[in-house]
Amino acid sequence: MRVQILSPAEAVGLVPDNVTVCIGGGGAGHAVPDRLLQALGERFTASHTPRNLTILHACGIGDAGERGLSHLAHKGLIRRAVGGFWGNSLKMVELAKNDEIEAYNFPQGVLSHLTRAAASGVPGVITETGLHTFVDPRLEGGKLNSSAREDLVKVIEIEGREFLFYPTPDIDIALIRGSSIDKEGNLSMENEVGTFSMLSIAQAAKRNQGTVIAQVKQVRATEHTAPVDVKVPAVLIDAVVVEPDQGMTFLSPSEPALIRRDEPYDPGDLELGQIPRGVAKRASEELRRGDFVNVGYGMADGVPIVARQEGITDQLVFLIEQGAIGGIPTTGLNFGAMFQPLAIVDDSYQFDFFHGGGLDIAFLGFAQIDRQGNVNASRFGSQITGCGGFIDISQHARRVVYCGSFAVKSQSQVKGGRLEVTEPGKKRKFVDQVQQVTSSGPYALKKRQEVLYVTERAVFELTPDGIRLTEIAPGVDLERDVLGMMDFVPEISSGMKTMDSRCFSDLSLNLRSHMQSS
Repeated sequence: MRVQILSPAEAVGLVPDNVTVCIGGGGAGHAVPDRLLQALGERFTASHTPRNLTILHACGIGDAGERGLSHLAHKGLIRRAVGGFWGNSLKMVELAKNDEIEAYNFPQGVLSHLTRAAASGVPGVITETGLHTFVDPRLEGGKLNSSAREDLVKVIEIEGREFLFYPTPDIDIALIRGSSIDKEGNLSMENEVGTFSMLSIAQAAKRNQGTVIAQVKQVRATEHTAPVDVKVPAVLIDAVVVEPDQGMTFLSPSEPALIRRDEPYDPGDLELGQIPRGVAKRASEELRRGDFVNVGYGMADGVPIVARQEGITDQLVFLIEQGAIGGIPTTGLNFGAMFQPLAIVDDSYQFDFFHGGGLDIAFLGFAQIDRQGNVNASRFGSQITGCGGFIDISQHARRVVYCGSFAVKSQSQVKGGRLEVTEPGKKRKFVDQVQQVTSSGPYALKKRQEVLYVTERAVFELTPDGIRLTEIAPGVDLERDVLGMMDFVPEISSGMKTMDSRCFSDLSLNLRSHMQSS
C-alpha cells in the first residue's frame, strides 16, 4: 500500500504551526472528515499545538453543536478562517464575534473554484460573482470582524467590465474524506452524498509540497478500485485514518436513497407546516416546464416538496450547490443531499454551470429586504451565518424568488383558505436599508433578472423604482398586516391581486396541467 494508515492522533500530528489547512466536505457531516477535526482539536487542547492555522472551507461544516468546525474553535489554534458559510459552527462564530480570529466570508462557488486554482497554480479567480455585495471591497470585502484587516479580494477591470479578483491561497494541508481505500490506497467515494472538491484540494496541497490526510470508513485490502471510480489516487495521499463509525451524514448513518436513484425513501421526511407550505406553494407557481432549478435553505426548500406533491418533478431538474442533480433535495440539517439523485458531481463543476447562467430559476431565503430590493441573507443582528452559495446562485440565475416569513417571530393560522395574522412579528424584515447586502437589487436589474419576494402575507416584485406590492394573501389586512409592518411604503400595483386560496389549503394547485398548457 502506497499510503500510511495512522491513528487520528498520529495523522493530525503531521500538521505543523502556521500553515493553511483546507477542509473538504460540508454541512452536517456531508463527506466531512469529522474524526480528523476532532483529533486536531484534541491535540491542541492537550498540547497547545499546532498554532496559528489558517483554515479554508468552501461550505459550512458542522451541526450547529459540537461537531465539524466546532472541534477547532479554540483561541490560538486558528489565526484566520475563510469560509463559505458560518452558521453550522456557532463556536467558530463566537470566536469571530469576539475578534479572536480573522474571519472572512466568500461565496461558496468562488471558494470551490479557488481550490482548482490552487491545484493549477494560477494567480486567482476572476469573476463577477460578489460584485455589489458585502464581498465587494467597496462595501465590506468579505470581512466579518475588525481583526480581518487584510484585503483578500479586489476590483479589477477587463475591457470595460468590472470583475472581482480573488487571489489563490497556498494550501499546505488537505483534510479530505472518502468511503474507502483499496489495496494501493486509492480513495473512492461510493457511499458519499457529495464528492465536493476532494481531488482539487489534494492536488493543491501536493502541488505546494504539502500533506494530504484522508479519512475513510473502510480499507478494501484485497481489491483494486476500478480506475474510473478512483476519486483521489493513492499517489496524492500521504496518510489515511479509518473511522468505522463514519456515517453518510451526521443525521443519516446509512440512507441508500441519498446515493442511489432506485432506492425508496420515506416521504414523511418531507413535511411542511401550514405557513411554510403556503409560501412554497405560491413560489412553486413560478416554475416552468424544463426549468433547471436551485433551492436554498429555509422556506425555499419546500418548493421541491410541493413539486413532488403536485406530480411535476419529471418536468424539472433540481440542482443543489453541493453537487447533486435530478432528485429531491433534503431539508433541515441534512440539506445539501438529495433523495434519488440522478448524478453527483464535484461542487466546482456544479458552480461552473451556475456561474455560467445555467439556472433558469432559484428559490432562496432572506433575513431582510429593503426598498431597493436588496436582500440580506448572511447577517442579522449579532448573528453571522454567511452567504454559502447564495451569491453564486442569486447573481447568475435568470429568475430568482426569495422566500420567507414576512416578519421575525410572527404567527399566523390558516382557516378555510384564509390567513389570519395572530402575532404581527417581533422585528421587521422589510427595512429601509439592509444590514448587509447579500444580493443587490439594482445590480439584479442591471443584469435583467426577474425577481420576486414571496411571503405568507404578500408578494412583491423588483422594479426600477424599487419593490412593488403585487399580491396579498386572502384574509390579510393590507394596512395592519402588511404596510404597518414595513419601514417604508412600497409601490402598490394598480392590478394588485389576492394570492390563490389553494396555497392555504390542502387543495392541489394543478401545476402539472398548468405546465402542459403553457
